[in-house]
Amino acid sequence: MADFYDADSENGDHIADPSEDALIMLLEDLDADGNTFVTINPADDSGWYASVSLLDDGGYEVERADPDHHQHDLTTSTDLAAIAKDLTIWLAARDYPGRPTTRS
Repeated sequence: MADFYDADSENGDHIADPSEDALIMLLEDLDADGNTFVTINPADDSGWYASVSLLDDGGYEVERADPDHHQHDLTTSTDLAAIAKDLTIWLAARDYPGRPTTRS
C-alpha cells in the first residue's frame, strides 16, 4: 500500500496512512502528561498538514491547512469520532502523486 500521509503523536507513535479508527486510537491516547498533540503530514513534500491538540479543558483544537488551495481552518471539538471522520474525509481530498485528482 502506498504511503500518502503519516500521523505522528508527541509521544512518538507513528502510523502511515491511518484509517479513521486508527486516528481515533491516536486521539484517545492524548493526555496532558507529554502526549498533547497528533500531526498529520504528507509523505511527500506537499505543503498541507493537519494537527489535533488536547486543550486544557479536555476538548481538542483541530487545525487543517492546505496553502496550495488557500485553505486554513481552526476549530474546536470534544467529539473524537467526529474529528477522526472529518479528518479522514479531508485527507481523502488532498492531492497525492500518482493518484488521479478529483479537482477540475
